[in-house]
Amino acid sequence: MHFTKMQGLGNDYLYVYGPIPPQIRELCARLSDRHFGVGADGMIFIFPSEEGDFEMRIFNADGSEGKMCGNGIRCVGKYLYDKGYTDRTHLEISTRSGVKHLHLHLMGGKVKSVTVEMGEASVGQEMSLNVEGTQLRLIPVSVGNPHGVVFVERLEEAPLTTLGPKVERHPAFPEGVNVEFVQVLSPCQLRMRVWERGSGVTMACGTGACASAAAAAAQGLCRKDAPISVQLDGGTLEIQVASDGMVTMTGPAETVYEGEVEL
Repeated sequence: MHFTKMQGLGNDYLYVYGPIPPQIRELCARLSDRHFGVGADGMIFIFPSEEGDFEMRIFNADGSEGKMCGNGIRCVGKYLYDKGYTDRTHLEISTRSGVKHLHLHLMGGKVKSVTVEMGEASVGQEMSLNVEGTQLRLIPVSVGNPHGVVFVERLEEAPLTTLGPKVERHPAFPEGVNVEFVQVLSPCQLRMRVWERGSGVTMACGTGACASAAAAAAQGLCRKDAPISVQLDGGTLEIQVASDGMVTMTGPAETVYEGEVEL
């Protein structure tokens, strides 16, 4: 099986154009292992779609299937254009959370960055969550996949690796949840770290950045209809939350290398 390793702000996946093999969960878990496999946050498969121009399916590092990946879908756009599967710079990509619209930004004939129309962010009411004796104030947000946003005063002191996995599997979220710890730096700037459902700590999470910006805008901590810079471990994304809740995301996409593996 031929694959292309790509990354968006350090959020790396193995990309394959073609059908999903029947042993995908075991294969993905094996290849994603950073010591005994290739090393990735998961795998993304791409193929033609009846709904959009193409379809993407996402599998996390533990082999479970995800609904949407913001960094991943940007790399899908770059993959399709750079490899000649399309010559269009506006694409419709079908995902398990609906069809997303991509705008490809070129430099030297290659895709350098991508703007994604992520759809409407649904921000719920703040909830108090008891996590093994610790009370967390968390804002549930759906951006096609579930997120829990926790605002903190000092991000470096946030319990990312200790409480992140416990919130992910908390009974309040029977299907699991992505957990974002967020510090507000200014009305147009956030700093965020993430514990991703099925993958653990990652360098970046595009949907998490969108969820964090939407939660901040809903709380009056950031401005709507204006660019919000979200700083992640792997770099920075530009998020804009419109007054009607629609979210757009702009960020880079990079190819790391090509490879082959025996199934």
